[in-house]
Amino acid sequence: MGRTMGVVTILMFLLAIGVLIVIGIFFYFIKVWVRAWMSGARVKLLNLLGMKLRGVPPTLIVDGRIRAVKAGLDVDSDPLEAHYLAGGDVIQVVNALIAADKADIELSFPRACAINLAGRDVYDAVRTSVNPKVIDCPDPSKGTTMLDAVAKDGIRLLVKARVTVRTNLDRLVGGAREDTIIARVGQGIVSAIGSSPTYKDVLENPDNISRKVLQSGLDAQTSFEIVSIDIADVSVAGVSGVKEVANVGALLESERAEADKKIRQAEAEGRRAMGVAVEQEMRARVQEMQAKVIEAQAQVPLAVAEAFRGGRLGVMDYYRMQNIMADTSMRESIAGSEEKHGIKEQG
Repeated sequence: MGRTMGVVTILMFLLAIGVLIVIGIFFYFIKVWVRAWMSGARVKLLNLLGMKLRGVPPTLIVDGRIRAVKAGLDVDSDPLEAHYLAGGDVIQVVNALIAADKADIELSFPRACAINLAGRDVYDAVRTSVNPKVIDCPDPSKGTTMLDAVAKDGIRLLVKARVTVRTNLDRLVGGAREDTIIARVGQGIVSAIGSSPTYKDVLENPDNISRKVLQSGLDAQTSFEIVSIDIADVSVAGVSGVKEVANVGALLESERAEADKKIRQAEAEGRRAMGVAVEQEMRARVQEMQAKVIEAQAQVPLAVAEAFRGGRLGVMDYYRMQNIMADTSMRESIAGSEEKHGIKEQG
């Protein structure tokens, strides 16, 4: 009898616990159901129970449906539940639909879910579509604050631009992101400056550069529509204290003149070195010719000796030749002394 009473007590205890759990679950679903019913976004109790069994938080789905209904949108709980099971952000999609509806932007629930599942912030995309945002070009987070471009006259310019973009919801899935816009705009600005005849044209009319880049259709196949491209800053590179110089052109011309002078000096030094080399070469040639003359003179005694041995030259002929040479040497010495004497008298 005592054992039977113990078993009954345990069963009653377990039954009481079960009843309390059922009552707790019932009141949980009743609370969610009442909140949905009072908000005009009715959800069946069986649907709430099914959500719980499928691992979907009923409160999240009900909150999303309440927001949509209060904003005048009729979004059933089944699509919201399916989007949650697919790994999407239900509240973000609902907020995006509400924002698009208030801004009179056409955005369907399937497209919003597709954008969200693609990893894009659909709510931010709708806000950017209503309120365009500004992108710095180049991106300072990449470690570069200015674009470096060179005009046709060889002057380097540092340029910073700001690009105003609006999200294109139709191309948000599969469209390129901000990095592509920044890269294209940077390339367009560098190309436009490179086609300018002189850097002065860029400094005088920077809007021509931005207008030319804007007309290039750089937003094709991207998630954005470029509203405007504005040149925020442009300066001449490689000039110290350029912001304090009143006449940048004169400073650049003076630096260019200094560079030209150094180039001309280097060319003159090259020509001088070449002249020195030619002079040394000519001296070597003169010495070579003198050596040949001495060599030729050394052949005269040998020829005379050979003529004696061969009988072609007699003793009298040799003495006569010696007399002629001595007479010639005397005349040359007399003529040289007279020339020196005449020069001294004139002095």
